[in-house]
Amino acid sequence: MEILELTDNIRKSVILLNKEHDNFDPVIDLVGNSRFVLLGEATHGSKEFYEIRAAISRRLIKEKGFAAIAVEADFPDTHRINQFIKGSGSDTQAIDSLGEFKRFPRWMWRNTEMVKFVDFLRKYNSELPLELRIGFYGLDLYSMYASIHAVISYLDKVDPDAANKAKKRYECFEQYGKEEDSYGIAMSYINKSCQQAAVTQLKELYNNKFQMLNKNPLEKEELFFAQQNARLAKNAEQYYREMFSGKTNTWNLRDQHMAEILEQISNHLEKNYGSGKVIVWAHNSHIGDARATDMKLEGELNLGQIIREKYHQNSFLIGFTTNNGTVSAASFWGGDVERKNIHLALHGSYEDLFRHVGDYFLLNLKKLPDNLNELKIPRLQRAIGVIYRPQSERISHYFFANIADQFDAVIHINTTNALEPLDNSHLWTSGEIPQTYKSGL
Repeated sequence: MEILELTDNIRKSVILLNKEHDNFDPVIDLVGNSRFVLLGEATHGSKEFYEIRAAISRRLIKEKGFAAIAVEADFPDTHRINQFIKGSGSDTQAIDSLGEFKRFPRWMWRNTEMVKFVDFLRKYNSELPLELRIGFYGLDLYSMYASIHAVISYLDKVDPDAANKAKKRYECFEQYGKEEDSYGIAMSYINKSCQQAAVTQLKELYNNKFQMLNKNPLEKEELFFAQQNARLAKNAEQYYREMFSGKTNTWNLRDQHMAEILEQISNHLEKNYGSGKVIVWAHNSHIGDARATDMKLEGELNLGQIIREKYHQNSFLIGFTTNNGTVSAASFWGGDVERKNIHLALHGSYEDLFRHVGDYFLLNLKKLPDNLNELKIPRLQRAIGVIYRPQSERISHYFFANIADQFDAVIHINTTNALEPLDNSHLWTSGEIPQTYKSGL
């Protein structure tokens, strides 16, 4: 089929959206009664992706009974947001509740769009009883030491004797310093790990004596927070230990942890508050079913695949694509955030195909007409993470995917703009950089 014919057929099947983000009725209808709605992003630094996910999430919360947002962020860092929007903690402003995001890449969650969304959640919750207030949780596992300290801090408040036992167990970790990488490197030389200490502490927090401390929703949240931090410490211990062994695909460990935590969140909410429906915000690389991408060839799986395999029609995966514009990203891991120009999509990619269809639209991939079967043939797809290297665009940011099986629906925004960080570097505030400037998920 000629490209012009294919784009014309796609154009006849899409639903045009508007820049006010107020016509998402088709999205809400497609979601149906799903337990999990996974909202992706093609970059970690595009304003429109955050705006659209926030707009869709507001509708799902108000109209479909979703009880929480779970994001691609470290679990302990999100707890301050969870406390703020539920009316506990000491923060009085949304911007203050983002204060725990101190590690690279801070702009992913410390940005102006997040301030607006967190402020909405606080105001929305203020009109609800405690047991019905929306939660906010992290899914990632990088923060091993922060999680260990969170467990001890909780126990110090509720059971000093149990806190002392936890400190002794976790002493195993402290001897290797305060950095997760240091622990992983040490484990590559030492044939002894802290795994058993982490497992024992996790089991201890599920002891009945802690369950009896649950007297109100806020106390239940604090115990749940401690339990999941203990879970994170256990899983992160394995992640960092095996990262430096070279024997295991740590991508799989990370996404399996995300799926495990997501299910824990859902079950916790259903058991204690009546609804286990959760909205996920994460990159397309985590959201889109890995079986429909190059990841499968590498033996990799992801969150979207795991949730789809287990929950089938009770999950809905929405991907996002963009063709050009600007993006907030770094040039290397740990680097300052920059406002970079996004190159026009490569010829033959989905993004290049979609730019000929329209500026902003929704395409339902679950019920494709026969004249769109070509969307089931693998094409290049772009992924920009926290690092963007336009000088190696093809190698660094493209992979092959069958988008029809990767997502249940896709939203295309032809031109997107850089997400505005709260902590701007001179490279970001100096304005858009020339296309000739030489600049991970």
